[in-house]
Amino acid sequence: MLSNMILKQKASLVLSALLLLGTTGQSQKDQRPQPTWLFGGSAAANFNYFRGTTQTLNDRVSVPTAFHKGSGVKPYLSLLTEYRPNKRWGGMLNVAFDNRGGKFNGVMAPCDCPANLNTNISYLTIEPAVRLAPFSSAFYLFAGPTLNFNIRNSFTYTQDKQPDRTDEWSNIRNTSLSAQAGAGYEFSLSPATSSKQLTLAPFVSFLTDIGHQPRSTESWSFYTIRTGVALKWGKVKAAPSKQAAAAPSVPPSMQKELQFSVRAPIAVPASRKVNETFALRNSVFFDNGSANIPARYVVLNTRSAASFNEARLQDDQPKNLTTGRSARQLAVYHNILNILGDRMRTNPGSSIILTGAAAKNPAEGKQMAENIKQYLVTVFGVEANRIATAGRNKPSIPSEQPGATKELILLREGDRRVDIESSSPELLLQVGGTTTAFLKPVQITAVQEDPLDSHMIFTATGADDLLRSWSVNVTDAKGGRQTYGPFITEKASISGRTILGNNTQGNYKIELQGITKDGSSIRRETSVNLVAANEPKQEGLRYSILFDFDKASTVGAYDQFLTGIVTPLITNNSRLVIHGHTDIIGDEKHNHTLSHSRAVSAKEIIERAVLASGKTGVTFETFGFGENAAMAPFENNLPEERFYNRTVIIDIIPGK
Repeated sequence: MLSNMILKQKASLVLSALLLLGTTGQSQKDQRPQPTWLFGGSAAANFNYFRGTTQTLNDRVSVPTAFHKGSGVKPYLSLLTEYRPNKRWGGMLNVAFDNRGGKFNGVMAPCDCPANLNTNISYLTIEPAVRLAPFSSAFYLFAGPTLNFNIRNSFTYTQDKQPDRTDEWSNIRNTSLSAQAGAGYEFSLSPATSSKQLTLAPFVSFLTDIGHQPRSTESWSFYTIRTGVALKWGKVKAAPSKQAAAAPSVPPSMQKELQFSVRAPIAVPASRKVNETFALRNSVFFDNGSANIPARYVVLNTRSAASFNEARLQDDQPKNLTTGRSARQLAVYHNILNILGDRMRTNPGSSIILTGAAAKNPAEGKQMAENIKQYLVTVFGVEANRIATAGRNKPSIPSEQPGATKELILLREGDRRVDIESSSPELLLQVGGTTTAFLKPVQITAVQEDPLDSHMIFTATGADDLLRSWSVNVTDAKGGRQTYGPFITEKASISGRTILGNNTQGNYKIELQGITKDGSSIRRETSVNLVAANEPKQEGLRYSILFDFDKASTVGAYDQFLTGIVTPLITNNSRLVIHGHTDIIGDEKHNHTLSHSRAVSAKEIIERAVLASGKTGVTFETFGFGENAAMAPFENNLPEERFYNRTVIIDIIPGK
């Protein structure tokens, strides 16, 4: 029994490690090219567990005492192939040698003699499966049937004071149909630019005993926890080379339609101090299956709450800024209950409504709201009659829409929340006046690493209609070459600091290499100069506006904020960099279009206000990055991060 527990614990540790990789920052979207077909093999250990009743082994051997439970560790070897039409889903096929042998727990024969039974039953197994990478990352899940053909069915029975018996089982099923489900994580062993991609993938799977009773008599069955590693190899289409003279020529009309331009920064600042007005969402997201406030939200005791002040969050930001914007802003957002408690304590005339939503369980939704109310009452001393609670099946503005079939897990995580509503102006966001429900924003001063205006922006106008994909080669004066891509949208962004590396300046030849939709190759060339900025860190302003799921039209609700608050802070000769983003839910191209529409709408409102105010020399740059993980302001692991990625960010860089 102890050995069984140890085996299960080992397999559980492997599964836990894979799930942890799939839900942390290590499972960011994979930007490297992905082969459509992969081939290889795998090796694993089968942790087999027996149950049922076994006594009549064959026509010649019937043991005096029945065996029931047992276990064993046996090898599994397979040849595999995978088909991946995209980064989210595909198919897998393993043809394997599958040993399900082991040893039954010992029993005592009527003669008070110890008896043991071992089996070496094995199969040739065919295992098709559906492969799903829910985050378009290296983490993946798989599930499917297993078709098993018996190739070995021996046993050895030993009993004290009796000769050993080795024989074959009777009534063995020649074939059986069962099922499995599992998870894996892929580690690339090849450079991102290589056309040959070699991947190492540890995995773990559970093989049910449903349908896997090896004999047509008695009730012996076995289930298996399998843990191992797969080695996969695939080939991606190489980028067009200088020797690709035999590629089909591109008609002159198409050559004229594709326009390629590069926006290189005048200087490449390493960082910039930013005064940010951080929008505060009016939601607290709850974990599935629990109505308790999640541990990631900061909760205080009564003593700490007495000295809490929203302004202190300005000084309590994480010191390590290399983890990106998410760490700084989430540290503020996860204090939302303390910010709310502090504001209600300071404004005794204010009141709120807490509405909890839990799918098909409004009672649980109300309990979630009640737990927040209890925290505000007991810790911050807010009068209970100032807080109303309610429960719903879904939030008033849900992410999951009727008829939705894709990415429902992520959508439903976003709909499991408590929304904070209020008619008290002391609590409400001044963005959009009374038309938005968000809470009043928090002011943050932070250092923005690698600001967007320090990036080199590549624009291939017409690529959406003409090209399957395109890449960019950046070659320095010494012939050193960097390759970026492939890209499928018309704009791409690469950090100027990445291109410069340790250099302070450099001249670069920029070459676009594209593949048209009919398979032809197309090129464009230009050149740029980059210089690292030596001037002191320039101070800027940052504002953000937030959107509901798959919505772009709500920009109009921010008209008052953009014209009345943002525009007056824009000085003559300022530069505005307006960039839109989405979360990872939905089609990649749709998300790119959506983010671009959001950014352009915001830019048009500000541009009209700037013109009406008489300001001069103000320039605009507008980008839509969609769900691009490298450019997203937040990660996409938590529902609040995905909600914050549905945003347009407005960076104001004052003119000199």
